[in-house]
Amino acid sequence: QLQASGGGLVQTGGSLRLPCAFSGGTFSSYFMAWFRQAPGSEREFVAVLSWSGGSTYYADSVKGRFTISRDNAKNTVYLQMNSLKPEDTAVYYCAASGEGYYLKARNYAHWGQGTQVTVSS
Repeated sequence: QLQASGGGLVQTGGSLRLPCAFSGGTFSSYFMAWFRQAPGSEREFVAVLSWSGGSTYYADSVKGRFTISRDNAKNTVYLQMNSLKPEDTAVYYCAASGEGYYLKARNYAHWGQGTQVTVSS
């Protein structure tokens, strides 16, 4: 089970940190990812992190502004979002895969409920 939180309303250029708490399994065995979905759009990949935290991959649109990290002792994955832009406005979802390092939403079996991020101009 995944529980994302930390969303809210922020001005352009601001920052937010989204935590996602994991329960019901061995967290350190899962690859963790963040996706987002804006109204009328498909769910898109944001970032992914290996089970150890040693390998990451980001969408070009967030590279250099967002950082994905994990604390295996706390069973939590984070998405630090800096220099936010209005186009970052979306519902953000965390996802877990026990099989691999994927960029497509269809490859993730476990999803959190989503948290709304709104960036005002």
